[in-house]
Amino acid sequence: MELHIKGMVCDRCRRTVERDLKQLGLEIGSVELGRVAVLNWPNTLSHDTVRNTLRAEGFDLIDDPRSSLVEQIKSLLVNEVHHVHERPDSQNMSDFLSRKLGYEYAYLSQLFSAQTDTTIERFLIAQRIERAKELLQDGERTITDLAYDLGYSSVPHFSNQFRNLVGQTPAQYRKTPTGRQALDKI
Repeated sequence: MELHIKGMVCDRCRRTVERDLKQLGLEIGSVELGRVAVLNWPNTLSHDTVRNTLRAEGFDLIDDPRSSLVEQIKSLLVNEVHHVHERPDSQNMSDFLSRKLGYEYAYLSQLFSAQTDTTIERFLIAQRIERAKELLQDGERTITDLAYDLGYSSVPHFSNQFRNLVGQTPAQYRKTPTGRQALDKI
C-alpha cells in the first residue's frame, strides 16, 4: 500500500513522517517526498488516526489521485530546486516531469493549474526565488554564480524575476534580507 502525503518538502519532513508512522505501528518500506510505501498496516490502526497524527505535524493524507499527482509535481520541483538535482542540465523541466511521472506534460500542466490556481512555471520560479533568498543570506556566492546555479540563462533575467517577486534586487535583498517563506506555503 502507498500513502500520499501533502506537505513533505524536505528530508526533515521525510524523517518526521517516517518516525510518526512507525510510532503508530506501521511497517514502512520506502519514504520519499510525498509518498510512503507501507508494508504492513495493523488491523487496530484507523485511517483517521494516521491522518490526525500527520496533521499534528503539518502534513495531511491525500486521498484523491489527482491531488496526489499535483503533490508529486510539487515535491519533484522542490527537491530539484532545494535539494538533489536529478534532472540532467540538458533536459528541460517539462520532459523531466513527464518522464518521472509517466504523463504528458500538457496533462500535468493543466491538472496543476486547475488544482493550485498557478502554473508549474510560476511555482518553479517561486521556488527558485525562495532558494535564491536563502543563498543570498548565506553570502557565499556571487549573484552571477547564484543565477546560473539556479538555472537562469542570464543574470539580468534572474534579477528581473527576483525584483518582480520580492520587490528588491538580489543585491538589495542581500543587504537587508526579509520575508522568507516556508517551502510548503509557496
